Amino acid sequence: MKMDMSQYLDVFLEESKEHLESLNQKLLDWEKNSGDIAALNEIFRAAHTLKGMSSTMGFEDLADLTHHMENILSDLKEGLLEVTPQVVDILFQCFDRLQLIIERIESNGSGEMDNSELIMILESIKGGGFQTTAPAADNGQDLKPEEILTTQHSNTTSFDFNQYDMTVMREAASRNFASIYIRLFVDPGCLMKSVRAFMVFKVLEEDSEIIKSFPPASDIEEGKFSEEIELLVITASSIKELEGRLNAISEIKVREIKEINFASLASGSQQETNGDQISSSQDVLKESKEQKGHKVKQTVRVDIERLDILMNLVGELVMHKGRLEQIGASSKIDELNETIEQIDRISGDLQSVVMKVRMVPVEQVFNRFPRMVRDLAKELNKEVDFLIEGKETELDRTVIDEIGDPLVHLLRNAVDHGVESPQERLKRGKPQKATVILRARHEGNNVYIEVEDDGAGINIKRTLEKAVEKGIISAKEAEVISPEEASQILFSPGFSTTENITDVSGRGVGLDVVKTKIESLSGEIFVDSRPGQGTRFRIKLPLTLAIIQALMISVHDEIYAIPLGSVDETTMIKNEDIKMVQNQEVIVLRGNVLPLFRLASLLEIPGEAAANEEEMYVVIVRKGERQIGLVVDTLIGQQEIVIKSLGKILAGIPGIAGAIVAGDGFVRLIIDIATLF
Repeated sequence: MKMDMSQYLDVFLEESKEHLESLNQKLLDWEKNSGDIAALNEIFRAAHTLKGMSSTMGFEDLADLTHHMENILSDLKEGLLEVTPQVVDILFQCFDRLQLIIERIESNGSGEMDNSELIMILESIKGGGFQTTAPAADNGQDLKPEEILTTQHSNTTSFDFNQYDMTVMREAASRNFASIYIRLFVDPGCLMKSVRAFMVFKVLEEDSEIIKSFPPASDIEEGKFSEEIELLVITASSIKELEGRLNAISEIKVREIKEINFASLASGSQQETNGDQISSSQDVLKESKEQKGHKVKQTVRVDIERLDILMNLVGELVMHKGRLEQIGASSKIDELNETIEQIDRISGDLQSVVMKVRMVPVEQVFNRFPRMVRDLAKELNKEVDFLIEGKETELDRTVIDEIGDPLVHLLRNAVDHGVESPQERLKRGKPQKATVILRARHEGNNVYIEVEDDGAGINIKRTLEKAVEKGIISAKEAEVISPEEASQILFSPGFSTTENITDVSGRGVGLDVVKTKIESLSGEIFVDSRPGQGTRFRIKLPLTLAIIQALMISVHDEIYAIPLGSVDETTMIKNEDIKMVQNQEVIVLRGNVLPLFRLASLLEIPGEAAANEEEMYVVIVRKGERQIGLVVDTLIGQQEIVIKSLGKILAGIPGIAGAIVAGDGFVRLIIDIATLF
């Protein structure tokens, strides 16, 4: 009896990542408070489950490493092993290796990796005494030895044996093979019952033949069973051997095992055992290892209530679509307008729900960082208290997938060059332990993510000196530049104030890459710093990249969309309001001097300017902390747009973020303020 393994790989990978995430977080919690028994129990449970899952799927290197981890964790739970920094470090190293194996399985289906060195260290920590079987599941009771002995030769089972079964067992007995009845218990809390059952089949098929099962194998494969499985096998193994191997499977417990005695049916002549009579198939294991190149599905877990609302809205939309068709046939204009209003309402609600379905908590990416900060601080001999705030804040899945790398840059900069060493902090009258905060918050149609440290802050004087040295600004500009503008120099390509670049990071190194990535997500990044008190990087991101509000404008008879998130206001100016400062057109708006640009010139749009130049429309847009005026021909109005990619050939054009298909069927370009100037 064989069960298809491939269908479980996606489930295995998803569940494994969740357990690894839990393992990582609880290890960090436990390191801070080694007396936290609840955290230690969670770590043990995650390792135990991961071991069982990997063994079930045939990834033996993964299972072996988690098994040895489990032994160490078991001793820690029982107080047999002292908690030391070395023990914690090796557990973190094991976690890193587990993560690496999972990534390898995800990329090419192979979980093979040499873990002998790590296992040797684990053995030396434990002192050489290992448990050779996995800890039993919490549920289920062991049969006492005397109970097993009294049932070994009982013929009472819940199976009804037909003539075929009797013939097979009789033939087996004549060849000195035993007919064994097994009743198994599966932990009710097991997340992958079907996979556990598969592991039972795989273990038994190593040297046995399963001739009967209840429920049937097809139901077991689909998970259609409660907590018990009954099996009848023909085997050359002893009852003790079978029981030991089955009990070693995580979340499986042998409730009853006994031999069906057919000795009286055997022929008088004892024949030599013929190994060919018993199927010792490894095909299932082979199939599971041949899943190389398997493409893992990208999934998002969705609240069932959101899906219910989505389904109801789709139902309403279909209903009104039918009504619209009927009205169109009879040309009832009043009813047509009413139905259009209904469809407009429903489509708006539908859009809102679909957007919510795409939203996932930033926790998914934030949970990567506590371990990174911990390791980095240890490497640099710094003491850092890392805090996460607002991890329940939701963001579009597309943005979540892309925001990780920029945050890595910012956090590494904060730990490496933002915060001081413990000795330096004490000299400055600061707490010995530095604080780094990663926070997220929702505000309007945007999400703000901040990385803040209480370190030395940005040395503005040093920044300006370096900027002049590299030719980014002139010495004259350095004398009049504001601290806020000076901080923005950090985002210039290749800029750094660090004399000796470490292999970790440098204040300014990579910040141009961070800025580019954020802007590619239609976001913005700002920096605030106070000397001696710390630095804060603020990232502003749109909730979603799919559907946004835009201001529609026209230039030389061409219509364009400007994302509303980049627009502060619109105004109308007269020609005499425009002044020239250092060959740059500017206007004064409520006491602030703003640079003025002609959108037609920036985009090199062919055509002539509007005839009436006495008055002109200006869209005040914001890039970072700066306000800029854009001269356009006309303001059409606000519109909700669906962003479409321009494709690989046209991607990366400065000033263009994408395109939309307008209601009239024409394609309109979307202006990207971040790359326009």
